Amino acid sequence: MSPHRRHRTAILAAALFGTVTACGGGSSSAPDAGEKPSKTAAAAEAEPTKDFTLVATGDLLVHDSVIRQARADAGGKGYDFRRMIAAAAPIVAQADLAICHMETVYGADEGPFTGYPTFKTPPQLAEAVKKLGYDSCSTASNHTLDAGTEGVVRTLDAMDHAGLKHAGSARSAAESTRPAVMEAGGAKVAQLAYTYGTNGIPVPDGKPWLVNVIDPKRIIKDARAARRAGADVVVVSVHWGTEWQQAPDKLQLSLAKKLTASADHGRRDIDLIIGTHAHIPQAYEKVNGTWVVYGMGDQIAGVMGDKRGQMGSAARFTFSPPATKGKAWRVKKAEYIPHAVDNDPISLVNLPRALEKSPGNGGWTSALSTIQEAVLSRGGKKDGLAMGR
Repeated sequence: MSPHRRHRTAILAAALFGTVTACGGGSSSAPDAGEKPSKTAAAAEAEPTKDFTLVATGDLLVHDSVIRQARADAGGKGYDFRRMIAAAAPIVAQADLAICHMETVYGADEGPFTGYPTFKTPPQLAEAVKKLGYDSCSTASNHTLDAGTEGVVRTLDAMDHAGLKHAGSARSAAESTRPAVMEAGGAKVAQLAYTYGTNGIPVPDGKPWLVNVIDPKRIIKDARAARRAGADVVVVSVHWGTEWQQAPDKLQLSLAKKLTASADHGRRDIDLIIGTHAHIPQAYEKVNGTWVVYGMGDQIAGVMGDKRGQMGSAARFTFSPPATKGKAWRVKKAEYIPHAVDNDPISLVNLPRALEKSPGNGGWTSALSTIQEAVLSRGGKKDGLAMGR
């Protein structure tokens, strides 16, 4: 994303957050009646709308082996995750917005850092993700409370320091009401995020805002609040599903139907649903006219007992503006980009690009076939879903 667009994103977020606060009874930052709009505001108002492309990727699941690899890649001093996920750079660079899923929380700067089952990830991951070009990450997962309140605070502080937006967990009640907000193609895009649970770790008393737990009514309420605050496109990230199960489970199917059926004054409340958690590729499907990605698999992870745990996809959607201002933006192009994780050394592999260079690689060919079978298993192809690169 260009520096100009990133600058405008910061301005937009401040404006939209102010609107949400004002609606909630906070102080308004609106100018006095006699005050003229700033040149920046006037320029933003005048900018024409155009198509924009959004890319989303799966779980950044930092196992012990991933931590060791990051240490080695940093030459034994600090932690460097950039090489491991570098294969995502071309996809991210071509997108107007890029969203990741931050599966784990961060440890203190000096460590200790741990993988499964209770994760504490080196905070350098946030910087690596931002440098690659990501704009925002969902942070609601079953591991959000692995390190308690301190883990949530450390994670969001590090993401703020890196300039990375986040949705799904919060440090305060006020922060929990604010979606991650970005701008692309003249559209204001809001990201909301929720998880099915926190591995049995109770949410601390008096802090229900630490992590967003799935509640259909709450999700719809939040989506409508974002829309009223000016969001043209509302994206919902959901951590759901049954681990290692390719088929969407009952929660995924029922929640997808409820959320995509919800509308206010004839306009749908949610424009895109992107899922994580199952660790393996799952289907993309159009439900009630809205695209649902049930699961993208892991973007990076250590060696899994099931080889599908090293497979996933990036989701890419191109939105086009409405003919009439205030109407719904539409997905004009839906794509999936298959990827795999190589284990020696741990690194992401863009399968279509890799197979162009090494068409005889049987392992990559097999992985591509497995991913395609999963992604297309609910009829996405008939609705125009295509493989990208």
